[in-house]
Amino acid sequence: MASDARAPASGAPLPLGTIDPHAALAGPVEAEIIRVRSLQGAWRWLLIGAAALTIFLCVNQQFVFRFFIGFTPLNTEYYYGLVLVMFPFVFVIFPGTADARLDRVDWVDAALFVITVLTTLLFLVNIRKAAELGWEFGGAPQQIVIAGYVMWALLMEGLRRTGGWGLVLSVLPFTFYPMFADSSWLGPLKGTESTPAQTSAYHMLSSESLLGIPIQAFAETVIGFLVFGTALMMTGAGKFFINVSFALCGTFRGGAAKVCIFASALLGMMSGSIISNVLAAGSMTIPVMKRTGFTSVYAGAIEACASTGAVLAPPVMGATAFVMAQFLGVSYGQVALAATIPAALYYFGLFLQVDAYAARHGLKGLPRSELPKLWATIKEGWYYGFVVVLLIFMLLVMKRESHAPFYATVLLLILNQLFNRERWTLETLWKFLELNGKTFAELIGILAGCGLLIGAFSVTGVISSLANDLLAIAGDNVLLLLAMTALTSLVLGLGLTTTACYIFLAILVGPALEKAGLNKMAVHMFVFYWGMLSSITPPVAIASFAAAGIAGAPPMQTGWASMRVGSIIYFIPFFFVLNPAFVMQGPWTETLYVTLCAALGSVFICGGLQGYQLMIGDLRGAGKMEWPLRLLLILGGFALAAPGGGIMPLSQWQMAWLALALLAPTLAAASWLSRRPREN
Repeated sequence: MASDARAPASGAPLPLGTIDPHAALAGPVEAEIIRVRSLQGAWRWLLIGAAALTIFLCVNQQFVFRFFIGFTPLNTEYYYGLVLVMFPFVFVIFPGTADARLDRVDWVDAALFVITVLTTLLFLVNIRKAAELGWEFGGAPQQIVIAGYVMWALLMEGLRRTGGWGLVLSVLPFTFYPMFADSSWLGPLKGTESTPAQTSAYHMLSSESLLGIPIQAFAETVIGFLVFGTALMMTGAGKFFINVSFALCGTFRGGAAKVCIFASALLGMMSGSIISNVLAAGSMTIPVMKRTGFTSVYAGAIEACASTGAVLAPPVMGATAFVMAQFLGVSYGQVALAATIPAALYYFGLFLQVDAYAARHGLKGLPRSELPKLWATIKEGWYYGFVVVLLIFMLLVMKRESHAPFYATVLLLILNQLFNRERWTLETLWKFLELNGKTFAELIGILAGCGLLIGAFSVTGVISSLANDLLAIAGDNVLLLLAMTALTSLVLGLGLTTTACYIFLAILVGPALEKAGLNKMAVHMFVFYWGMLSSITPPVAIASFAAAGIAGAPPMQTGWASMRVGSIIYFIPFFFVLNPAFVMQGPWTETLYVTLCAALGSVFICGGLQGYQLMIGDLRGAGKMEWPLRLLLILGGFALAAPGGGIMPLSQWQMAWLALALLAPTLAAASWLSRRPREN
């Protein structure tokens, strides 16, 4: 997440004007704590029109409707068309200074809007000729080179406004890198050098930089899922999912926290946005958790961890997942399928942690009389099930990920108008387009700027040699290289958005891990997981801080508590990179075996972490032996959950026997000690 995100004051609600709830509900975008302008008058209608035009361009391209009679746009023309329509709005939606007014657009931002439109239009009308003449590799006219310098500056300013100073300062130096790539001091990063004019032309005209993988993912798949996510939330899906969660889980021990996990999982599956989850679910679940005995810090931590799973949970994951699909050259459905088991293990571990905590502290569920009735809730929103089934069927069976969200959105809106009491009006449609416009602008501001990072490494050709150098540094020790990657991902994640962090590591470290013999899908998922962990890891911990604002808890304490509650997520990436069966990259029998072992191992890990083991009870009954028993449970759980073989020194069966040797005596001792009469 952006490093300039500000935490709310201890115990205070989030200040007005710092989170745009509309952007948060608009789809699978990682909304930041940033200042967002509310456009009025002509600016608002311009944004609505731009959003409508963006959706039209995407539908025309994906469904090959050929609305442009006698003209078939190149892919690069389509990409630049989207940049032209949406990128200028970055400067009017996101103010450039902390003291800028939020109720009107000042003249500087209006001027940047106009300059961006003119500059982008120049590239759009010349991109076909540039492709024919190979301008991206040299020979571009002077006006194109100069316009490239202007666009370069605009992209970095747009990146600053949407992603913060941490992101732009991480990306900007690398955009200049091709001009100094032949310098000896660069060491492993030494590559082919380009002139400033060549670098400018390559960044703006090639399909590897500005128009590279991030913008391609946005243009091909992300737009449709953003539209679907916005429609889903605006038809009342959030309330429906939360009510279903209360009806199903509310009466269990620690029921409010289990509702939080279940509701956030359901919302996350459809929105793919961490902050959206915190705001939508947390505003209802956190107060109930506090009322039923959870501390404000722990309530905020549970919501933060549950909401973080939004970018991990199929079928609609975060924007990074779409970029990953482009990197891997596979369908988005394959990425979503690969993420299924890791996401399920994460939420299962979270559920176990909460259950053990509630049992240890004697926290009861909610009275049935206070909860919505399940059948009445289903009668109100049953049609959401048909929409989700259609989306999953088109993703996984028909493999039409670019079409699926549009069909699902159309079905959703038809059913909403037929069966929902709150039908859409014309004003609702305008609001729908406005929310999408804000989300499009924010995401294109981040993705377009990050695209230059890919272009810089592409034009210098250093990636293949860098993989060898990284393996040499790690001494051909793959486990050490994985640890280096995890630490680097976590550190980068503290200053970058998950998408930017993923792009960095996918370019720099991904090839080295693949060359070491690790599965490509598992490697990219590993980088993705570790990059998003910053959302619950201090000092940034954006999800924890947002939840703390709702809970009235100290933000930093909530961040540390989030790390404890969500601790299982720090280890799951190592599980699936050590054995790709976890990401559906192996025989189904092996996938079933490792999943069951990981799930059972999680039972003991969470029991040890929380001090309450299922089927045994509160480990405080063991007296002075409590902590040794908890430590042995954690170690035995990891031995059972972690896959053996491959680069691991022990085989799968040896790991199982090790787990049995650790857990059998530990469980026997815990059972005896916790049940013996206590001395007075």
